[in-house]
Amino acid sequence: MATSASPVLSVAPLSFPFATTDPFLFCVYHKDAYPTGSTEHMYAPRRGNGADFDWSAPYRMYHGDRVPGFPQHPHRGFETLTVVVEGTCDHTDSLGGGGRYGGDGRRADLQWMTAGSGCVHGENFPLRHSDKPNTLRLFQLWLNLPACSKMAAPGYQMLWAEQMQFIAGSGGAECQVVAGQLGGVVAGAPPPESWAADPAHDVGVFLVTLPPGGRFELPAVVHGARVNRSAHIVEGPTDAVRAPRVRIAGAAVPRGRATITLRADMPALLENDNSDGETAQVLILQGVPIGEPVAQRGPFVMNNAAEIEQAYADYRRTQFGGWPWADDAVVFAREQGRFADIVVEGKKVRTLPPVLKSELR
Repeated sequence: MATSASPVLSVAPLSFPFATTDPFLFCVYHKDAYPTGSTEHMYAPRRGNGADFDWSAPYRMYHGDRVPGFPQHPHRGFETLTVVVEGTCDHTDSLGGGGRYGGDGRRADLQWMTAGSGCVHGENFPLRHSDKPNTLRLFQLWLNLPACSKMAAPGYQMLWAEQMQFIAGSGGAECQVVAGQLGGVVAGAPPPESWAADPAHDVGVFLVTLPPGGRFELPAVVHGARVNRSAHIVEGPTDAVRAPRVRIAGAAVPRGRATITLRADMPALLENDNSDGETAQVLILQGVPIGEPVAQRGPFVMNNAAEIEQAYADYRRTQFGGWPWADDAVVFAREQGRFADIVVEGKKVRTLPPVLKSELR
């Protein structure tokens, strides 16, 4: 329990999916040691079984067959935020949009998709490199929409890594401001129908990296104790010798991965005090709760059971516009760089990162 001197409310082992609080519905961290890909098709060495989630394996195929990933599937009533820290993700959707985004191990791209009234999308992970491993690390978050926005027009936007800012801590620690604002640093604007579009809702996604000896102070939020805030330790070995000893507000967190619930109206100092250990990485999620009933079944999130039934009926009838792609699991050419084709008022608009890298990412 927290005291007047501590922002820590609770500590629990990290679960899959993470334990999240309103306005977030869901969060997972995918870390896959994909090997070199086939020279012709960017395939993995083995085929998937349609539902490969074996966490004891070096990598998973998820719902993919030859290319790992998540072939076309529908959503309604919320938003997905996909933060790719390392590796490549190819996106396609029922509006005809598509793109490639990723991360270099330090800087992460963010794809922010509003499913709204209904959208079908696919997220696939081609093994682009045939001469070196294709490590993938990404977070997928589900951010709820309030009742007034659940039937918003679907669409997506990119916040490229080059557009994001880092806040430096001490000892090499740093924080990437992925979404929201922290310490006066403001990330790119979210979609207009998002709960995050109102700054008073203080929605934030921050990725803190703590090398051995690193320290970063998470400031108190602007809008006080009504904000839910949690810290999820996702990286760092778990053995007793090499594991980062993460401290929050001076209190040691048990070794290994953990979820820490924090008071958002108090600053919290994050430290990795194991000078002989390895780097820890901490995902911070925060936001004012929406405070509405949540009804979820499969890929749909509404406010009551009748709306869920209607979502399934609408999808069976309309397929949310249908799937305009030749394959259920689309991947782009190996040499294709990062890009986003976004459909706006029926027209496809291509956007590119501010600075294109020549190397494959």
